[in-house]
Amino acid sequence: MTALPRNVTSSTALTGARWLRSSYSTGANNCVETARTHSGPWIGLLAVRDSKDPAGPALLFSPESWAEFTAAFQS
Repeated sequence: MTALPRNVTSSTALTGARWLRSSYSTGANNCVETARTHSGPWIGLLAVRDSKDPAGPALLFSPESWAEFTAAFQS
């Protein structure tokens, strides 16, 4: 079994990704963006990147891991 990739060194490698910001974000451009991946070895994963560095690295999460992460902060 091959391990899923955990990151990409440049989010530009995620061709076809449509990056989204939270509706809670301000215009200060200091937030994270998320995208679903649709190709390559990262297909089906959720990518997260820093909005200040759109060509920078992105972390990759399984949908289940991301749901658990975000649920931990909801009260």
